[in-house]
Amino acid sequence: MASEAATALGYAKQLLAILNKDRDRLARIDDYVQGEHDDPYMPLNSDDEYKLLARRAVSNWMPLLLSTPAQAMYVDSVRRPSVQLAVGEVLPEWKHWQRSRLDARQLAIHRGALKFGHSFTLTEKTVRGVRTKGLSAMKTAALFEDPANDDTPEVALTVLKFAKGDAKGVARMFDARYEWTVSFGSLGDDVSVRLTAKRRHGATECPVTRFAAAVDLEGRTVGVIEPMIDLQNRINQTVFDLLVAQTYASFKVRTVTGMAPPVKRDPETGDVVLDDEGNPIPLPINHNARRFLFAEDADVKFGSLDETPLSGFIESLDMSIRHLAAISQTPPHHLLGMIANLSAEALLAAETALLRKVEEFRNSFGESWERVMRLAVELEGNLDAAQDYDAEVMWRDMEMKSLAQSADGLGKLAESLQIPVRGLWNRVPNVTSQEVQEWERLREEDDAELQLAQSIRRATPDAETGISSPAPELVSA
Repeated sequence: MASEAATALGYAKQLLAILNKDRDRLARIDDYVQGEHDDPYMPLNSDDEYKLLARRAVSNWMPLLLSTPAQAMYVDSVRRPSVQLAVGEVLPEWKHWQRSRLDARQLAIHRGALKFGHSFTLTEKTVRGVRTKGLSAMKTAALFEDPANDDTPEVALTVLKFAKGDAKGVARMFDARYEWTVSFGSLGDDVSVRLTAKRRHGATECPVTRFAAAVDLEGRTVGVIEPMIDLQNRINQTVFDLLVAQTYASFKVRTVTGMAPPVKRDPETGDVVLDDEGNPIPLPINHNARRFLFAEDADVKFGSLDETPLSGFIESLDMSIRHLAAISQTPPHHLLGMIANLSAEALLAAETALLRKVEEFRNSFGESWERVMRLAVELEGNLDAAQDYDAEVMWRDMEMKSLAQSADGLGKLAESLQIPVRGLWNRVPNVTSQEVQEWERLREEDDAELQLAQSIRRATPDAETGISSPAPELVSA
């Protein structure tokens, strides 16, 4: 018992140290998504107007880079090829999905993984049954024996409350058998870490699952935001320079030489009013496009300074956005809005890179969801389903195709390749698993009514022979 507690305490200190190490990096990523960016370069003696332009120069592209792949990933159903379901029957994995309200919550889990590179879920028993909830990477860390290849953590810790003032922080830590309650001070202080309680969580392995956007062979995870921060800063700098040029130099400047400006005079004596240093105080000149300039002295010359062209700044901004689109594999028309006069083939070609990236994320997240399902049915006592590694999640088809096109294609598959019609139901655009089950029930009802009508017709005496056919037994489909 003492050895278990000492090992768990060592894990807790190690996991809290990981959270402390990653805190600044993850906070910076979160700031960029929220629009809190680094200031563009400006002179040290910048006034308030410059600082206002710097705040207005922030063009936050990060939410779009995050939402574009996230909105293409929705788990629609779960299937196990080894299980034949009766009409109206639902897999226990999908019951768990609905109980946990993951139709809505899955998006936050996917967004967290895409934003920080990884997120987590916790599957546990509650008073309302086994449920799964998402955990943020800013509050959760996990240790793996082989972080590049293992999908099961050795141990994981999630913070419920950080330390504030004299109040201690509280965290939950999970290993293969127990859940530990951890009390700690500041994240950088491992001296004050202690274990306050433990209990069995009921699973045979750690119930925390990692969702990783991309994992290399060193076990490092990377999302879609961090690699784009430098490009985002470049865009902000270009926009700031554009705003400065637009504010201070985008119009012609009128000049005059050889003429002294009017000065302030005493209204009673007519004498020139001097400042503290003995210099005349010039009067402000109210000049605009409606006023005409003239001078009595022949030596006075008028001129103008040309405005600074803004086209170079705009071209530089377009180039940076195109670089952002190429590196992030985001279709250019998603960022630039240039979609006019594009054929369906051109749109498909433009979105090919995005579709490949989404498919990569789906493969990674799909394996994580399948582990969540196995954990859920194990905690519910269904050991056979927990050992079934053939189960897989089905992703919703998010391609924008008309119903007529889809129906024509599915009809050709059924007719030309002799694919069973029932096997094509799930490929109907935007169909849900509940709708497919309803179609199954209606088909069963239609088949039963057809069998009954045939039996009645056969049992009716023939008008010519007067011989009635025996009614066959009704066989349920």
